[in-house]
Formats: sequence, C-alpha cells, structure tokens
Amino acid sequence: MNKVEGIILDWAGTTVDFGCFAPVNVFIDIFKNAGIEVTMEEARAPMGMLKIDHIREMLSMPRISKLWIEKYERPFNEQDVNILYANFEPALMASLSDYADPIPGVIEVVQELRNKGLKIGSTTGYTNKMMDVVVPNAETKGYYPDFYITPDETNSFGRPYPYMIYRNMEALKLTAPWKVVKVGDTISDIKEGINAGVWSVGVVIGSSEMGLSLEEFNSLTDSEKEAIISKTEQSFRHNGADFTIKSMSELPMLIEKINDLIVEGKKVTC
Repeated sequence: MNKVEGIILDWAGTTVDFGCFAPVNVFIDIFKNAGIEVTMEEARAPMGMLKIDHIREMLSMPRISKLWIEKYERPFNEQDVNILYANFEPALMASLSDYADPIPGVIEVVQELRNKGLKIGSTTGYTNKMMDVVVPNAETKGYYPDFYITPDETNSFGRPYPYMIYRNMEALKLTAPWKVVKVGDTISDIKEGINAGVWSVGVVIGSSEMGLSLEEFNSLTDSEKEAIISKTEQSFRHNGADFTIKSMSELPMLIEKINDLIVEGKKVTC
C-alpha cells in the first residue's frame, strides 16, 4: 500500500518530559562541578545525541574548549569525557522518574494513529539503563510505543546515525523508508531522519529546541508564543526537516498530507 506504515517518535521533549529538562540540568551541573560554567543554550545544542557523545560535543565547542584549557592548562581528552559521563549518569538516573510524564495530547494522538493501523516505534539518546526507568514510568501514565531501542543496541552509534531507525523498521516490519515518518524535537532527530531516508518532522511546542517548560510557555503572550514557535520552526527547516508541527495533535493530519504526496509519486524531499 502506498501510504505511511509507521511513526518513529523520540522520547524526551517529544512524547515525555515537556521541554526536555531532565538531561539539560544535569549537563549544566556536571560542568559546573568541573569548574566550567556552561549556558542553557550550550547544554541543549547537541541534544538528542547519545549522552557521552553529547558531552564530547559540548567540550568541543570553542568557548567551552577555551575555558577548559584556561582551567586545566591543556585541551580536554577522552579521560575527561569519561569522568564527566561517570558523573552524569548517576545524577540523571536519580531524577529520570520525575521526567516521564507524557506531554499533553501525546497519549490521545498515539491511540488515534494506532486506530488507523500505524505502528509506533521510537528512538532515544538515552541508554538501556536509563530507559529501564523511563519506559515503565511512562507506561503507567498511559504512553508506550510498540518498539523502542537505544544506541546501546547499535554499537553506540546513536543520532545522527540512522541505525536505530533501521532497527525499528526491521522490528515493526515497515517496508520502505518513504513509508516511515520520524518525529523529534532536536536537530539530531531531524538529521537522524534525513540520514535514514524517512520523512523527518520537527515538533515545536515542548521541544528541547524551543527550550521552555510548560509553565514558561503558557506564561507567554500570544505574540511571544508566535515568535518563538516561528523561530523553532525555522531552525528545524534550516536543518532539513521535511515538515514541522506545532504539537503532536497536528500529526494525524500531517500523515494524511504525506499519504497524498506518496500517492502523487512524491517521496522524501531531502
């Protein structure tokens, strides 16, 4: 059948943890404990990657790299990456259960998509150990995909590599990349979808790319909301997203649009 067969969703910032705050706060803390003050923007920039890769990416940022050299009188090395990650993992594990609440509207949308016969897969930048906390907590609150996988099962090749998407396709028996839609809230998610050859969609409200808590977003004026939504949409499109949606509630309608494009003979636009 020439239509979408499966949706592959990210976790934090897309389906749970509005604003993707669980890892961000820990990244800031571990660098602070190492004597390096990083900004919220720097902590969020690599979001969606495997977390040890995220730390390595932050250390490679020119400003942070310079601060590291000034403090330690040498460039960072892999031992530094491993030490920071060793501090990161237990700190994140201690707080993960508090950040497993489904984002408003997600449970209903996933059920609607299932009712239409779509398979629901997922990828993440978390490890298996982290997902052992997130998955059961999210399930007790009503959200569960048909399949999930972490970079632990792809030889630590996380986003933007496409391998987790391919494993989803295999497990869910999805027949072609152009019949698959990847939805995420980070640039790493967008690039993962592009590299896998699937339709790549950025979700705006609640995203790490937007970087606001639910309370912060709701406190904005209508014009402020429009401005930050537009800025986030532009960022996703600039990085190659095929489409953006303001919230997951728009996803079923977008799937219908993609189905129409497939019928017209159009496939993924890269």
